[in-house]
This record gives sequence, structure tokens and C-alpha cells, in this order.
Amino acid sequence: MAAAEPVVGIDRESRPSPIDVHVGTRIRLRRTLLGMSQERLGEALGLTFQQVQKYERGVNRVGASRLFDLSRILDVPISFFFDDMPENLATSFGGQPSRRASGLPDAGDGFPDDTLNRRETLELVRAYYRITDPNVRKRMFDLIKSMGPADA
Repeated sequence: MAAAEPVVGIDRESRPSPIDVHVGTRIRLRRTLLGMSQERLGEALGLTFQQVQKYERGVNRVGASRLFDLSRILDVPISFFFDDMPENLATSFGGQPSRRASGLPDAGDGFPDDTLNRRETLELVRAYYRITDPNVRKRMFDLIKSMGPADA
């Protein structure tokens, strides 16, 4: 009987796959933007918060059915978890570079790579969406934009 062939791109003996880490980061980003705790997400998935932590760190690989569940609970398309994947990562695993579907700024827009993952950014976005009056929210948006450089 022949030995099973290794799966390309998987190194089970050491660190998590960079793709699993990216997907986990996107899970954490969306969960945090929604103001949802790891415990609450775990309950919705029928998991412990420790299992959610492992998904978010990329230690545990997220299967297709679990990714489907996550997309429904977090109210995003499945493609969201692959958005903003660095071009070198996507191409090194044989895929296409991810197109931005989120409409959020990226490093090419003059933002450092980690801007969207900072606690301050996430808290600002959550506070913005807690403004229930759309007119007030729009005025706040316009005010913040007016405070930045005119050429941005």
C-alpha cells in the first residue's frame, strides 16, 4: 500500500498555514466590529471560546461547513474571510490575489497595514454604527472627513 501523498501548502509539524492565520484574522476583525465576544460567537457555533480563539489564531483550520456557519452568524459573504489577502500569499498557494470587497482602505490608500486591526479603529467603527440616526451619522462622517487633509 502506497503512503498518502502530502497536501501541498500544509505543514502540520510546525506553525499554522498563513492562509489559516489570515482567515482567523478576518474572523476576529468581523467579530470585533460587531462587538461580539468570543464566548458569544462560540455559543452561536456550539463551541467553547477557546475553540474560537484557536480559529482566530489560525491554530485550528476552519472547515467549509464551519466557514459557512461563520458567514451566516457574522453576516458576511464567505469571500469576506479571504478579502485583503496579501498578493504574495495568494499567488504562492496558487490562487488569485484577493480583490477588496469590503470597501475599507488598504495600505495603498496611505494606511499602515495594521490600521484596521487596531483596537482604536475597531472602537471608532463600533461607536460610529451605534449612532442610530442616519442623518447624524452622515454629519459625523462628513465632520471627520473634513478634519483630514484636503487631498485624501
